[in-house]
Amino acid sequence: MYVVVSPAGPDGYALSFLDDSGEEEQQGELVATDELGEAVEAIELESPRWVWHDTAATYSQILEAGVRVERCHDLRLTIALLRLSSLTSGTGLAMSPPGPWDTAITSPKPSVAGNRSGNELSFDDDKPEGFGTGRDSSGEDDAGSDNAEGNASGVAQPTIDEFRLQLETVRAATEPNRLRLLIAAESAGALIAAEMTHAGLPWREDVHDALLTELLGPRVAPGLRPARLEQLATIIQHELGSPGLNTDSPAEVLKALRAAGLSAETTRSWELQALDHPVIEPLLEYKKLSRLLSANGWSWMESWVTDGRFSPEYVPGGVVSGRWATRGGGALQLPKQVRRAVTADEGWKLVVADAAQLEPRILAGVSGDLIMARAGQGADLYAGIVASGAVESRAQAKVAMLGAMYGATTGESGRLLPRLAAAFPAALTFVEDAARAGERGEVVTSRLGRSSPRPGEDWWEAQAAAREGAGSERERQRARQQARDWGRFTRNFVVQASAADWALCWMADLRRRLCALGTAALGTAALGTADLGTAALETAALGTAALGTAALATAHGPGRAAEPFGTVPHLVFFLHDEVIVHAPESLAEAVADALRSASASATKLLFGEFPLTVPLDVSIVDSYADAA
Repeated sequence: MYVVVSPAGPDGYALSFLDDSGEEEQQGELVATDELGEAVEAIELESPRWVWHDTAATYSQILEAGVRVERCHDLRLTIALLRLSSLTSGTGLAMSPPGPWDTAITSPKPSVAGNRSGNELSFDDDKPEGFGTGRDSSGEDDAGSDNAEGNASGVAQPTIDEFRLQLETVRAATEPNRLRLLIAAESAGALIAAEMTHAGLPWREDVHDALLTELLGPRVAPGLRPARLEQLATIIQHELGSPGLNTDSPAEVLKALRAAGLSAETTRSWELQALDHPVIEPLLEYKKLSRLLSANGWSWMESWVTDGRFSPEYVPGGVVSGRWATRGGGALQLPKQVRRAVTADEGWKLVVADAAQLEPRILAGVSGDLIMARAGQGADLYAGIVASGAVESRAQAKVAMLGAMYGATTGESGRLLPRLAAAFPAALTFVEDAARAGERGEVVTSRLGRSSPRPGEDWWEAQAAAREGAGSERERQRARQQARDWGRFTRNFVVQASAADWALCWMADLRRRLCALGTAALGTAALGTADLGTAALETAALGTAALGTAALATAHGPGRAAEPFGTVPHLVFFLHDEVIVHAPESLAEAVADALRSASASATKLLFGEFPLTVPLDVSIVDSYADAA
């Protein structure tokens, strides 16, 4: 059963019920915004799949009511997949112009302090005409009736029509099952993202303050340098013989470096490290600490950490390859200096897991390279490559593999690539074919059906001119370089996007397992038995049907998980191939097992019986800084 949720203005939603084929079973009914959570909780007992335009907007309201859902279909994320996928290239949806369903209309608006309870839904005047209002562009009711049932039906119809179009597009795809799995995984990722924003990453503000004070010196007023930065600035000015130098200006620093006889082209750290001068060490430290202050200093903490939780807004599919992004807060770039502040609540643990050498392993899977897959049967794929005789050292194996996936043709990578190609011909041929396709402007596609965008019009014009010998030699060289650059993009896309597919399936399965563990733990506590393992196994058969119950919630205060996560293990962080689960200490080992089982499940789901393994490095720690 599908339940379609359509915004009905700022005060409510219309709920419509469809069968598994998308046909209407029950006309829409209006639900007030403050009653949405209660309505969803009751319907969730029937294990529906919820359909809405934007998970971040709608699900945040449901989470605020202390309710979780098992499954959804995110229309915005799905249309993005269907428009680009090579599996749907001949469909009407793929060829139609962009419309209101391609863009998020409503989204959570965190307060300045990042308060999780400060999210609101915006219903703006710039919303497309007729979208979610129950009225057409003339202002008349779509249903032609003022009664509640008719108005609900009119509000819901555009959403139902779009959902049916998406279902029809998937059915018309060349490989519909691949797309169904991708859409389910992408939508599950949207649920996880909203839940992580709501629950927040545990954060000790006192620890963070102590770390900043240790590294930078006591806090000073905005606009002033902390003591350590001021000291380093003085040293830099002295070493370069430039008393008035503004050490925060790259242009001024570069000019001073050149005046001191240093042949620097930029002030990038990797270039500075190659120079020999007494100023280099303090300058590198200044850059590092200045970055810390601006990106994760005291002002950042005041803006993004509230009640012991860092709550960024994650953006699933924020990158064309399927990788995530964030809106503010820099959650995907937490420096090691502040990870000590990411600390579990008392009585809880952080279970940190990352997939070892995920992208090279995924390359072995998508290319069907049995030799590489067997080299990766152990915990360290690079060691397996060395054992195969392809290269002499682990460092060489890593450099060569990165060169294969990112298109390096010079230096150490370029020198080692022929040896890697000889050892693993299927894998290297796969990425080479993807690169050549990109150079021709063709689309490449991930394991589950996510496709790369096509180059822009300027790219095609430049290539056409180069083929015809038009323009100057410089312009033709530039066109050839553009083609090679796009080839490097598609070379990496097929690997990175397939790794994103795997990670979404991993997290979706993990989320289900964590729910089963949490439900089992609650049942065990209620029964007064210590046999948690047996209870967990019995409850796992329930799947995620219990996700919607608010009984999982518990009152929370500073440093405690928000409802409905107060007593259950839950995801709090995700970065490409790494996750963090916040878990009650008694469940930490079970969570570690769930992580490994979910990894095996995701691998089998994508690659079947192909002998691919994706081992995890798992740590159970109090602080993120202590993870392996």
